[in-house]
Amino acid sequence: MAISKSVAPGAAVAAAVGYYRWRICALCFFATTINYVDRQVLGVLAPYLQQHVFFWTEIQYSNLVNAFQAAYAIGLLLAGGFVDRIGTRIGYAVSIGIWSAATIGAAAARNVLQFGIARFFLGLGESGNFPASIKTVAEWFPKRERAFATGIFNSGANIGAVIAPIVVPWLTVNYGWQSAFLATGAISALWIIPWLAMYRPPQKHPRLSPAELAYIHSDPPEEAGAKTAWAKLITYRQTWAFLIGKFMTDPIWWFVMFWLPKFLDARYHLTLTALGWPLVIVYNFATIGSIAGGWLSAGFLKLGWTLNRARKTAMLLCALAVAPVVFAAYTSHLWITVMLVGIATAAHQGWSANLFTLPSDMFPKRAVASVVGIGGFGGALAGVLMSTFTGFVLEYTHSYMPMFIISGSAYLLSLLIIHLLVPRLNPADIDS
Repeated sequence: MAISKSVAPGAAVAAAVGYYRWRICALCFFATTINYVDRQVLGVLAPYLQQHVFFWTEIQYSNLVNAFQAAYAIGLLLAGGFVDRIGTRIGYAVSIGIWSAATIGAAAARNVLQFGIARFFLGLGESGNFPASIKTVAEWFPKRERAFATGIFNSGANIGAVIAPIVVPWLTVNYGWQSAFLATGAISALWIIPWLAMYRPPQKHPRLSPAELAYIHSDPPEEAGAKTAWAKLITYRQTWAFLIGKFMTDPIWWFVMFWLPKFLDARYHLTLTALGWPLVIVYNFATIGSIAGGWLSAGFLKLGWTLNRARKTAMLLCALAVAPVVFAAYTSHLWITVMLVGIATAAHQGWSANLFTLPSDMFPKRAVASVVGIGGFGGALAGVLMSTFTGFVLEYTHSYMPMFIISGSAYLLSLLIIHLLVPRLNPADIDS
């Protein structure tokens, strides 16, 4: 392959630049896919386990969800800084090692407490996925490609959520519910091998061409500086914009992931095997939305729009597309419900692809994983509040209507607050 001798900073990439950065993005995509298969196993099996194995109450199920989300929140307090300090290569491998062991451990659970312990360690391990992936994108892609790259790896969340309702019921029917946890945990562990073999920082990678390295570093250079403590990062409006965006919208995704199978079962009395196709359709919508959301803002940038206008316009369109999900609680036809929730999940993932790029838009690379960790902590904490609220509402009213009203309105309100905090997406001056 011919390699150009140099690529001027900011110049358009030539055909000879190379595509190794997209292989790294593919590894993040597969890790995120595995991540969501592992966490979705419980959501898919929840109606079956609740009715035939453990006989959980709604509040007990919400406590299981909370065990995962609380650990996820705690982990995010540490994961971003951990990845920033020891590097993406080892940090990501450690994270997946923990969640693989926790997934396998769930197969040995015999009561609610043991299941809760396994879910706690699953959340602790999985907390490293997004800080590590976002930092990887910041290291391997110039700003003009980050939203698209983020959309690609983030679409793994939807692919994983599609795989789970197909594979998990089949494994359960043929080999027992424990096999679903054993198989998915083993696959997670295998991912570590290609990651350690293929990943190095761009400037140290032996297989990266000089032209592609120059393209990756084609943004204006950042001034070197020390790691930034959370106590300092939390004082910036830019951090709060990302934190509030995650706090207000992440719980909607958690609600869909852990409660949609139970909602469909309660509303339409679906069997374990019949539950698969509605979930597959919903998460296929989400896959399209994840990639389209990143592509949308990248397309606006190619038209010459400012970063601020491109990101927020894409997020506004996604927020508007989520709003009709409020009617999902009122429909009496399964496939109308599936379409409404599918469009909402697509819009959520498009929103998320753009929201995840805000830390790399507003902070230097050395602080990105920490800011993502702060925001992820806020999102996971809000997920705990949402699942607790959902458990009590269902236990005493048996109505999903309040959750769908919250889901339909959260994004527009979140975007308004983000805009008020960072009207122009100006970079945080953390070195002053």
